[in-house]
Amino acid sequence: MTRTLEWSVRLHLSEEDGTTKTRAVLDTGTATLTGHGVARCNPQDVDIPTIGDELSASRAMRDLAVQLMRAADAELEAAGAGTASGRAGPPYSWSDTAT
Repeated sequence: MTRTLEWSVRLHLSEEDGTTKTRAVLDTGTATLTGHGVARCNPQDVDIPTIGDELSASRAMRDLAVQLMRAADAELEAAGAGTASGRAGPPYSWSDTAT
């Protein structure tokens, strides 16, 4: 079976008074997940906005990844495959390791 999908992730960043906030929105076409991230510039550090953008965005995407993994774990469990931290079900072909 061959499938081709395109999911989009939009990052919305805002900065105010040395604090950068990011909202990462994943749209799969059938579902939407939203992750959040924050970065604060230490008042003693030089304010370099791109660093705050990168930190905040990476934290929002990490939050999004955690939510996506939880959704996959729930679907694996519903299919009888169990989860990595829960009961082991029958062998399942998806793996976290790259081949």
